[in-house]
Order: sequence, then structure tokens, then C-alpha cells
Amino acid sequence: MGSRWFSGLFSPLRALFFRRLAPLSDYARARLLIAAVDRGGIPLNPARVNAIARDLGLEVPRQAPVEATLERIRLALSRAAEHE
Repeated sequence: MGSRWFSGLFSPLRALFFRRLAPLSDYARARLLIAAVDRGGIPLNPARVNAIARDLGLEVPRQAPVEATLERIRLALSRAAEHE
């Protein structure tokens, strides 16, 4: 068995270098998705795009095309920017 003293010695260093990032808000995730698509990326997982849209409060059917969902996310982000 190992010593607790040894692992306790490195815990402040571990906390300093291996911090967990705070989770992004729904709007921040949507902005990152739209920015990636604008740079030429293709969303490979339509379920993730639909989940982001649902987190924004949009009703998205499972069979909806990704392009239509992206346009609805863009509209939701533009409406949110007007209120900020």
C-alpha cells in the first residue's frame, strides 16, 4: 500500500495544474457550434446539434435536417443578442 503523505504532498500541485473547466452555458455552446460551422466545419453528430437547440428552448423533431436546425439556432442567438 502507498502512503497518504506522499499523495497529499502533490495535491496542491495537482489542483493548480489540473483544474476542471467550468461547464459552458447553453448560449456559449451554441455560439461555439455556429462559429465552427462558419469556419467550414460540418457537424458530424446531428443528435448533439439537436441537443444544443433543445437546451436553448427550441422544439426540434428528430428527423429535422441539420441545416434547418442550425438556422433556428442562429435565429435564437440573434434574438438573445438583442436582449443582452
